[in-house]
Order: sequence, then C-alpha cells, then structure tokens
Amino acid sequence: MTQSDPLFLGIDGGGTGCRAALWRGGPIGQGAAGPANLTSDFEGGLANIAEAIARAAQSAGLSDKDLHHAIGHAGLAGVQSEAMARRVAEALPGRCRVTEDRDIAIAGALGPEGDGAVLAIGTGSFVGLRRDGAIRAVGGWGLQLSDQASGAWLGRAALAATLEAVDGMRERTALCDALLDRMGGAPQDIVGFAAKATPAAYGALAPMVLEAAEAGDALACALFEQGARWLDRALAALHHAAHEPICLTGGLGPRYRAALDRPDRRFVAPRGTPLDGALILARRTGWRA
Repeated sequence: MTQSDPLFLGIDGGGTGCRAALWRGGPIGQGAAGPANLTSDFEGGLANIAEAIARAAQSAGLSDKDLHHAIGHAGLAGVQSEAMARRVAEALPGRCRVTEDRDIAIAGALGPEGDGAVLAIGTGSFVGLRRDGAIRAVGGWGLQLSDQASGAWLGRAALAATLEAVDGMRERTALCDALLDRMGGAPQDIVGFAAKATPAAYGALAPMVLEAAEAGDALACALFEQGARWLDRALAALHHAAHEPICLTGGLGPRYRAALDRPDRRFVAPRGTPLDGALILARRTGWRA
C-alpha cells in the first residue's frame, strides 16, 4: 500500500446501524454508528453516516482532506429516488455513488460476479436475484408497506396480534403476555409505542419473537411461517430456478432456512457482508473511472 494507491470508501446503512470501511490496497479502517434508514429519519441517518465515516477515517489515520479523494459506494436503506440519492451524495466526501441497500447486499453475498438469489432479512427485508449480471428484486419498500419476514415486520405483527389477543379474537400466548409486559402492561401502552416507533424500535422486539418460536409459542411460530410463505412467493415471482443458489443474509436470514428447505434447493453461505459489497462496487467504479 502506498499513498498513491486509490482510496475507496464503502458504506452500509440500515435500520439498526450503519458501517463505513476504507480500502487502500487493502482494508485500512472501519467505523460504525447508529441507524441510517433515510426514509425513517433523513437528517438523523445522514448524521450517523457521517459519524461512521469519521470513525473509519480515524482508525485509518486519515484526515478530512484525505477523504476528499475517496471513490465510494453507499448502499442505504430508505433511498427511494434519484433525487434523494443525489442529495445524500452531495453530503458525502469524495466521489460517492448512492443507491438503496439491495446492490451492496447482493454484491457482498454473491461476490462481484456470482449468480443466485439473496434473501436479505434484517431490520428490513428484500429478495433479489442476479442472473448473468442483471439484478431483479422484490420487496424492500419500507415497513409501512413491505419488509415482510423482517425483524421490524415480526415486531409489529406480534404487537398487532397481542392487541387481538387482548380483544379475545385469538389465543393469548406467552409471547403476548411478554410483549404486553414490556410495553407497560396495558394495550394503550402498545398504541402509544406504535405512534412513535421506528423500524429499529420494532426490530428490537424480534429477539423476543425468535425466542418464543424456539420455545414453541403458537403465535411466534405462525409469524415465522407467514414470513417464510412470503419469501417463497418472492422466489417464485423472480422465477428462481432450482440450480441457482440461495443465500440467506442479515440477522434473521438463516432463521428461515428450515422453513424454506426443499430437496431441490441449494443453499450457500454468503461470501461477504453488505459492507464488503459496498467496497466491491466502489472499487468497480474506480476501475471504470
């Protein structure tokens, strides 16, 4: 590594947190900060991205001036338009391309060129398929309308089901009681929480759903089954072929493996993380420059 080597910046921003990495002939620094879902909180997300970059630069021993020469790629949850992407790019150092987080998740999981399906299931979710270099994806439209099977979706759905249980419309399980207690003990507390809850706040409830499912709780198991059915529908919509590998990523992705397993399906481990994918795409931009 020399100072004349190009400097690359990769950024992975999601509903739970964001990370930044710097590469100059090899990895030289990383930093992390809070949530960066730009639909949920644009200004807060930008501030967390800036903090992650600053921490990466500090760990690499670089100055703000050094970052002006970086070639970057930022994959960020909640980027839904070119106008938003341009606005974010203007706030980032160097020459940085900004996209939603699908591209970096696929590049990280499958590598620069590999084909296959990626089921990225964390705080949010989407299902993507890369075939002969072309990417198609479904889902990932945000918690208000989409993100099925995700941690945020599980948390919100479990709270909605708890209210139905309180109303006597469904079985009241141990998960319902645990969620009610966590919220404050009254159904009105759930309503108050929901009035202000972000995807990250809903996602923080997912471990409770997961633990309950592992204990055989009927509601928790039903929610995971519902999420798995949506993932199956997503693979079908993308015309996933049996010979194409499936990669489960994100904090919850591997939890759906058993529900999605079929004799003709081939699952593979991710080759890297979305942050690795961001660096792959940043370096590809640099090679083409």
